[in-house]
Amino acid sequence: MRWRAGEPPQPVESLLPEETPVAMTYGQASHAVMMATPRDLEDFALGFSLTEGIIQHPGQLAGLEVVHRAAGVELRMELAEDRQDALLRRRRHMAGPVGCGLCGLESLEAALRPLPPLPEDGPEDGLRLPAAAVMQALDALAEGQALHRATQAVHAAGFWLPGEGMVAMREDVGRHNALDKLVGALAAARVKAGGMKAGSVKAGRGAVVLTSRVSVEMVQKAAILGAPVLIAVSAPSALALRSAEACGMTLIARARGGKFDIYCHARRVI
Repeated sequence: MRWRAGEPPQPVESLLPEETPVAMTYGQASHAVMMATPRDLEDFALGFSLTEGIIQHPGQLAGLEVVHRAAGVELRMELAEDRQDALLRRRRHMAGPVGCGLCGLESLEAALRPLPPLPEDGPEDGLRLPAAAVMQALDALAEGQALHRATQAVHAAGFWLPGEGMVAMREDVGRHNALDKLVGALAAARVKAGGMKAGSVKAGRGAVVLTSRVSVEMVQKAAILGAPVLIAVSAPSALALRSAEACGMTLIARARGGKFDIYCHARRVI
């Protein structure tokens, strides 16, 4: 029943996004269970493996099987031998409810892992975004959110390239999951294009665009992708800002209604 001020209640039908437990397993050992939208799961598996540092490039993911079970979905992954050994040594166990991207880390230091610095000079640092392009990227993200338009209940992460527009976008009930899926989609596209390592193609030429606030995990994932600019509709945390500043990332937030704030490394916006 839909209630509106000054109107009689009306029966309506509405669509809701599915939220499903998705188990990440490596070598038959459970590593994490995330609550996620059960779509683009191959991208999710690859992106999660990259942003969590389980693999350094897509070629180290030796196998992937999506198994639907009564209780949810299991993503069964096989790693290259050296990465499997490293994962066993890492001894990390986590459960990831929606809205939490750092649950279950083994130490405080692991939550603040060093980020790869974005280059200060050279062609990869040549990205310059006109101020109008920031709002164009946000408009393109909103236009591509088919699932959100139907449900009003999911986040989105997109990758914007000047001259090309929004080249990839993923949606999920979890903002971290949406960004992991985006990272996986971009990495998979690069593999198909030429087998190159994640972060080595195009990422330095564009911006990650988010519908959510900016927590430190979102900065970490964008930095691992290699994106020099992060644009979000809501504000960052203080730790997210310090992390973006330290790795050389331009952080743009509170971007909506034709306005935005640049929190650090403003040189990339003209």
